[in-house]
Amino acid sequence: MNEAFLYYIWEHKLFLTSELRTTDGEEISVIDIGRRNRDAGPDFFNAKIKIGHTVWAGNVEMHLRASDWYRHGHDKDKNYDNVILHVVLSADKPVVRSDGQIVKQCLLHYPKQLEEHYDELMKSDKPVRCAEKLNEIPLFLINSWKDSLLVERLEEKSGYIEKLLQANKRNWEEAFYVTLARNFGFHTNSMAFELMALSLPLSCICKHRNNLKQVEALLFGQANLLCGEQDDYAQELSKEYAFLASKFDLKPIKDGLWKNHRLRPSNSPYIRIAQFAALLHYSQRLFSQLLECGHVKEMFGLFETKPSEYWKTHYSFGKASDVHTKCVGKNSLRLIIMNTVIPFIFYYGKCHSNEAMMDKAVAFFRELPAEDNHIIKQWKQVGLAADNAGDSQALLQLWHHYCESRNCLKCRIGHKMLVVR
Repeated sequence: MNEAFLYYIWEHKLFLTSELRTTDGEEISVIDIGRRNRDAGPDFFNAKIKIGHTVWAGNVEMHLRASDWYRHGHDKDKNYDNVILHVVLSADKPVVRSDGQIVKQCLLHYPKQLEEHYDELMKSDKPVRCAEKLNEIPLFLINSWKDSLLVERLEEKSGYIEKLLQANKRNWEEAFYVTLARNFGFHTNSMAFELMALSLPLSCICKHRNNLKQVEALLFGQANLLCGEQDDYAQELSKEYAFLASKFDLKPIKDGLWKNHRLRPSNSPYIRIAQFAALLHYSQRLFSQLLECGHVKEMFGLFETKPSEYWKTHYSFGKASDVHTKCVGKNSLRLIIMNTVIPFIFYYGKCHSNEAMMDKAVAFFRELPAEDNHIIKQWKQVGLAADNAGDSQALLQLWHHYCESRNCLKCRIGHKMLVVR
């Protein structure tokens, strides 16, 4: 048993109203439970409670034991002087506010089965604790929960976008460029890619966009990948970079940030930077173009660009490969669209109060196939298969933010299992 369970009982009004009395016998009627406070201070703000013949307005504090009031120092904290009711499981002692007033207390009574169902979930050692009962949950509830989880995931990613916008004077193209660069790193080199983009303003690239070699020189130079032994092509880029770095007063990122170990050649930072350079070279105001797309297929067309001729026969400077046009693969493009493009379109719609654009962003997920990873496979094993990328994104959100942290009390599926059996 923990306090989170008590909050859950109170917030969802699952307590036995007929048993609500103060410890000295006065009847209690809850008119308004108040608003849950997740920051410092009492647990519920602005509650309205009738105690005896008097209606009180104020805050509610909850503990497993009444003595926790003193253990947490509330008796000396003025922030708790407006607490009108102390709700506990065990009233092991009376409590007093810092102003000397005695706080009314009541024992929280609730159906025993709630605690039994909660303990059952918490004690399960399965990755998906509700797996055995999942088939009892109505499909419409699961689908509506997945819809909410998908939006929740997009809202979560919006926080990162907002920080970039603030740092770039609300320039959407610049913020998109940095985020796109980060996702071109595909986890392994995401930080290095982001640092490279942050060190190289998009405005510098735009001034030389028509020259692919100069775009490559800027990117490889800022990536600090033009050092060491060089073949003829790398030397050409170095000369270009020396001129451009002086022109724009650029300083490359630290050495040693790029990871190449155990990466497939197609995922090497050299190939990814060459692909990114080609995209910047061939695309003008890319984010604006993506906003105009009506379907994901159109987005793929904007991303289908070819790196320079040199990379047809190389995986890095001086290291030859078979002749092969090293375009970004379909799976990689899907990840970029899911993790960068769609969240940006969603947040752009939100910032401009354009619900149609937000809905369009969510709909784009339905046009993409579901991701295939160990988490999605785990869900499939317990009967929740992902039909598209919207489903898989929702299930990833459910796994990372609810299942892994045993946050069943905040999960709609968990709630259904607790209250209806």
